[in-house]
This record gives sequence, structure tokens and C-alpha cells, in this order.
Amino acid sequence: MSEPEKIPAALVLEDGSVFQGHRIGDPGEAWGEVVFNTSMTGYQEMLTDPSYSGQILVLTYPLIGNYGIEPRIDESRQIQVRGLVVRSDCDTPSHPHGGISLSEHLLANGMPALAGVDTRAVTRRIRSKGVMQGMIVDPSDLERARTRLAEAPSYESQDFIDAVGAKQPYEWDGEPRPVGETTGDLHIVVLDEGLKYNIARQLRLRGCRVTVIPPDSDADQVKALEPDGVLLSPGPGDPQLRDSQVALAKVLLGEIPLMGICLGHQVIGRALGADTFKLKFGHRGGNHPVKDLRNGHVSITAQNHGYAIDPDDLSEGTEVTHINLHDGTVAGLTHRDYPVVSIQYHSEASPGPLDNGYLFDEFLELARKWRKKGGSDE
Repeated sequence: MSEPEKIPAALVLEDGSVFQGHRIGDPGEAWGEVVFNTSMTGYQEMLTDPSYSGQILVLTYPLIGNYGIEPRIDESRQIQVRGLVVRSDCDTPSHPHGGISLSEHLLANGMPALAGVDTRAVTRRIRSKGVMQGMIVDPSDLERARTRLAEAPSYESQDFIDAVGAKQPYEWDGEPRPVGETTGDLHIVVLDEGLKYNIARQLRLRGCRVTVIPPDSDADQVKALEPDGVLLSPGPGDPQLRDSQVALAKVLLGEIPLMGICLGHQVIGRALGADTFKLKFGHRGGNHPVKDLRNGHVSITAQNHGYAIDPDDLSEGTEVTHINLHDGTVAGLTHRDYPVVSIQYHSEASPGPLDNGYLFDEFLELARKWRKKGGSDE
């Protein structure tokens, strides 16, 4: 039996460079910020991670798709990336639950994707020149793609939160449920700036009732839910666009225990006086070493972010708890007077190592102590 014809396509970067490949998904075009991830597994989780909204994802591991698609491990309600680029895709996956191939999944969801691309060469260019916009196009359209990329809005000027956040409050119990249908020892409210489902899964595994609320919720709406703690989720885009979430965090600091993950961490950092800045090519992968400055312990972490906190202007009482050992950037915060756990990596992993689940336990212990004091940190 002959192999199906491979339809040529290309990835064009805004610096004019071109990387040839062939289609494995939808035949349409895609444009966005081009980023790379170094994880060896977890392509389905990455595809459905809302933090990739507005981005074309390049995977450095050379073989992708070998275990197919399993809907139960999705991290959100849909594919979130704008496009996917891989070196080699597997069209005969093996999975104990059956399922479909990666290319079938991409095609069914209208997602442009390329295979046959030298993804390590793309990665080296991004590491050298920094993240940049790119397009997946037909090889006959290279000049038009270059023109469009020159005119396209920058990634940092775009706001993606409305597209990925919850539209209405819901409760999580393995899947979204109507508010009031679940129970738990602690009630944790999650501000959905681009929530990964595994955050909700980890909280439920620890016996919590989990209520997810839209990203534009205000302090009165949060307090009306009578939470024992509030978690600010990860999400896409520039934290400088998150003024309303920063204002919410400022009101809640000291009133309710807070946990921030990735974008949520950056929001808390801004609420505590810090500025943020864009990294040259971001931290995306499952092998980033982070040091806990409180005890010297080093964990291997999963990360997916393009921005970091500048610690120079942090308010009095704020303490840096963790640093990224690759580049020394801030990877965790707390406060001497407020119940806060804030991290610049994924304690829920998915994909990635399981070293960091203890951070949920730290947050929930703060919530228990706060509730025991009668809802006051005095």
C-alpha cells in the first residue's frame, strides 16, 4: 500500500527565514508567536494548554504522536495553540484506550500543523534571536507571509484572556458542574485566566470544593462565594495587560489566602509592587531546575511562560522563595504578613515531573490556618 501524498508547506519567521515541511493537520494558514518546548512527552496537554493561546508551538523532541490522543487528559475544552510544528509525526499510535492519531485530531479540529521540519534549527534561531512571529503557509505564499508578518500586531499587544477564560462560574468535579453541586473540606475559588484542568484535579484530589470564576470577576463577587482560598491561574499574554486582576489581588492580599501560578504569580508580583519583563525566548519544558531558597532543595519543574518578575521594586515584606537555576529569575514569592504562595512554574505539571505538588499542600495549610482563625490573618 502506497503512502499518502505529502502536501508541502512551510514555517516562515518574521526575520525572513523559512523552514520547509509537509502538512499533517488542517490545510489552512496560521500565524502567531513561535515558541519551543523541550518536553519529551505531553504533546496533547501542551496543545490544550491555554497559556499557548496566540502561539505556534514547536516541539524539539523528534517523534511526536506515538501514543495517540486520549481525550481524558486534555487540559482545557479545546486545542489552544494556533499551530504545531514537529520533526516527525507517528501515524500508527499505540494506546491502551485506542483513540485516534495526532494528525487526525489536528485535522478534525481545524488546526494547521507541519511535520518534516528541522525543529532543532528553528529552536536554535529562536534562542539566538528571541521569540518572533511566524506563519504556516503554502510554499508559494512566502513573500505574502513575510509582508503579513511585518504588519501583524505584536504578541504582547494582544489580550487573549477573554478567549480562554471561563464565561460563567462553575464547579469542578472531574468535569465542569453547576455551582452548588459539589462538596469539599476547603472551598477554593480559581480565577480563570487560562486554567489548566489539572490544577482543578489536584485541588479535588486534596479534598477541596473548587469553584472556577471568569477572569473579570471583582472582589465582591469573589468574597460572596466565601472561599477559604483564592488561586490565580496561569494564562497567556503580557502581565502588563492584567490591571483588573492586579487590582483584585491587591484587595484580597491579607484578606484571603492566595496562590498564584505563572500568570497568576506575575499578577501577584505586580500587586506586591514588582514590574515584569519579557524573556528572550521563555521557559517552556519539563526539565527546569528551581531552588527553594528557604531550605536549599532543588526541584525539577515544568514551565511554560514568556515573562518574569523584576524583583527590584517588590514591596517591603515580600520575600523571594524560589529561583530558576538556569538564569536566576524569580520563581516564587511569599510575604511575611500575608498568606501567599506564588510560583513561576507548574506545581500541577501535566506534562512534567511530579516534584512540586507539595506547593498545593502549603497553600491549603495556609487556608486551613486562616479559616481556623475565623477568616482573619490578624
